[in-house]
Amino acid sequence: MAPGVLLATAFFLLTTLPWAALSDGDHRSVMWRGDSFAVEDAGHALVSPSGNFACGFRKVATNTYTFAIWITAAADATVAWTANRDAPVNGRGSRFELRKDGSGLVLEDFGGRVVWSTNTSATKADRGELLDTGNLVVADASGHALWQSFDWPTDTLLPGQPITRYRRLVSASARGLPSSGFYNFYFDSNNILNIMYEGPEISSNYWPDPFNKWWVNLRTAYNSSRYGSLDAAGRFTASDNLQFNASDLGDAAVVMRRLTLDYDGNLRVYSLDASGAGTWQVTWVAMSRPCDIHGICGRYGLCTYGLGGAPVCSCPEGFVVANAGDWSKGCRRVFDVRCGEDVDFAPMPVADFWGFDFNYTEGLTYDTCRQICLDDCNCEAFGYKKGVGQCYPKIALFSGRISDFRQVIYLKVPRRLERKFDPSVLRLGGHACTVREVRANTTANYLRRAIGGKINFVYFYSFLAGLFVMEVIFIAVGYLFVFRADPAARQIRDEGYSLVLSHFRRFTYGELSSATCQFRDEVARSASGAVYKGVLGDGRSVTVTRLEAVTQADEVFRSDLSVIGRINHMNLVRVWGFCSEDSHRLLVSEHVENGSLDKALFLDGIGEGSAVGLGWQWRFGIAVGVAKGLAYLHHQCLEWIVHCDVKPENILLGADFEPKITDFGLAKLLSRRDERGRMLSKVQGTRGYIAPEWALNLPITGKADVFSFGVVLLELLRGQRVCDWAVVDDGAAGEELLRLDFPRLVALLREEARDLREAWLEEFVDARLRGDFSYLQAATMLEVAVSCVDDDPAKRPSMDAVVQNLTSQDVVPPSMRHASSPVPGIRRQRHASFSVAEISHMV
Repeated sequence: MAPGVLLATAFFLLTTLPWAALSDGDHRSVMWRGDSFAVEDAGHALVSPSGNFACGFRKVATNTYTFAIWITAAADATVAWTANRDAPVNGRGSRFELRKDGSGLVLEDFGGRVVWSTNTSATKADRGELLDTGNLVVADASGHALWQSFDWPTDTLLPGQPITRYRRLVSASARGLPSSGFYNFYFDSNNILNIMYEGPEISSNYWPDPFNKWWVNLRTAYNSSRYGSLDAAGRFTASDNLQFNASDLGDAAVVMRRLTLDYDGNLRVYSLDASGAGTWQVTWVAMSRPCDIHGICGRYGLCTYGLGGAPVCSCPEGFVVANAGDWSKGCRRVFDVRCGEDVDFAPMPVADFWGFDFNYTEGLTYDTCRQICLDDCNCEAFGYKKGVGQCYPKIALFSGRISDFRQVIYLKVPRRLERKFDPSVLRLGGHACTVREVRANTTANYLRRAIGGKINFVYFYSFLAGLFVMEVIFIAVGYLFVFRADPAARQIRDEGYSLVLSHFRRFTYGELSSATCQFRDEVARSASGAVYKGVLGDGRSVTVTRLEAVTQADEVFRSDLSVIGRINHMNLVRVWGFCSEDSHRLLVSEHVENGSLDKALFLDGIGEGSAVGLGWQWRFGIAVGVAKGLAYLHHQCLEWIVHCDVKPENILLGADFEPKITDFGLAKLLSRRDERGRMLSKVQGTRGYIAPEWALNLPITGKADVFSFGVVLLELLRGQRVCDWAVVDDGAAGEELLRLDFPRLVALLREEARDLREAWLEEFVDARLRGDFSYLQAATMLEVAVSCVDDDPAKRPSMDAVVQNLTSQDVVPPSMRHASSPVPGIRRQRHASFSVAEISHMV
């Protein structure tokens, strides 16, 4: 064989070895069996040979990541595919790996929990490769594809990527968020490509035009192959005869194209700007009139067009927006309609709601149509077209639009509310029914008089003047909240509560008032406010906390609470929701039946009448559980949280005395993971448990909670409040002196802990236990407690380290020896009580 051929063969073998791929660092396109990416390794990713695509961890919130493929040529690094769009992983300890056993690609969250995998265990996966097409492929040793991302699209099709009978595009829930939304692009049972709104209450198709038969829409239902794709030139073809072209069809200068079902429910083709700016241009759109998209304004919402043709949502008179930050939630009634009560119908001459007609009939009079709706308690409104007599009784009002339709919607309203409607605006039939605007563009349709269709210019110019004033107020408020607000708070508001778990919801004040018997059953009072016990309508026992010191605006309040809503740990009290109405700020959480630790530890709340009080196995389990809960808050949840008030009163005991920390997340959130932290506006916490840095005006970090936890450990050991301790020592003249200095007390404990002996420890530990405790566990708890209460925050351990130290002693040692007196050479200590003044001085 020629030397040149040998050299080329050797080079090929070298470049295909796993270690050769790894030597390429962050720019390799292939990962081999056993390779992995850690979320902490910033910049580590697979990059396609052309450099147009990259694959790796993608940050979507402060401490939230997905594994995604993105287009590097785009200025915004547009995401084309996401593995775990609805299950984001933690920014610490997460890993993407091609398993050594060849079982395929896996994505692991903190703690090794697998949240996503390619599920290719039936065959041996040898490598994963990101191709120039943007396709991530898992192949065996022979190069045969076992799995590919092209078969599992999210909201985007790249050129050459198919949509089939088994796969659909699902929109994102909001701009810039990875979670799944309500819109689907898919093949239906008639083999037709559709776009469907699949919301929490309704499902309906809106593209192609649902009023037309498939042949009128130029589709065919007789091809069951169900296949469609976009090519590189910008041409889309499908088996149902659907064809459309990008406006720049065949332009060779276009870098890239994509077909995306956007969060607003519209399907668009985008072409990447060939000028090098990396911007996308819309070159085809499915819905030229966005208000025809279903669900865009939610239940009862009405859609019209604002400046630039952008859709604008509003609510009819008598309704208010359900969630100003998410119009897909629609509007809610400010009144109810009871079955059998006297009702009337308020006309809406410029509105229409699509669908949900339960008894469509032609050739009816207005009175007959009205009576049909009156006779059915489920009828919310009816539409009527004069001249043709078309009657549309409706059992639900979705997909509302404002336009000049011949049809008029007549909304059912109770007669008892007649006086609450303004009779000077669009008054018909004794009721007013106008549109309350939420954005700045209002057409003359809203101001048309019911008779003659002419514009009343007094109303018109008055409206313009009011609109100008509202604009000024809006700009001023926007400046205060956007430009002057704390950057960390803005980040939370922007990224925040769209990721809230489904169990977390907003309650009305009426619901919670009813659940708590008008807030009569006050069970406790925390630093946040009064605490009430209640029972929800679904039977859940809950605790309702009235947050008395909260003065935030509703939007900021909800954004801050969204962080709490995402928290879920066995040692943290589960938060079910909140209420924010007018001045009422309430937090709804699970009810924990055995009360707080202070009652069980200091008042014999458990096993009352027994000298033992809280047994050792429970005490040690509580110490470990609280440590795990704090470690989760500090290191593992999606937003790092400092509790700022760790004390026995904020540690609740469940049915098996499993500890659950409460009142977390109500202090200011840390926006960074480092030790620098941010100063809080005022001292928070309880005297006797707060760390020295509060008084020294030092940055407050998670180490403040570590200090408080150390104090709780000491109290679990001793069975007394640390503030009730006093070390009594013999003075020079033989007098007994009270040592009031807390650091001196800690120094003494540290001195004794260096050479712990069973007899000394037995005297130190709560006498009610009568020596029934684990020496190794107690010694570990004391050593950990002493390290936690160090004056220097930098010398305190992290909560992760605390958990590791405590759980290393989970085996009960042999029976301990008992001694009636301390070992000689160790100074005996007696205990007395501090006065209030002495406690203040000590702390």
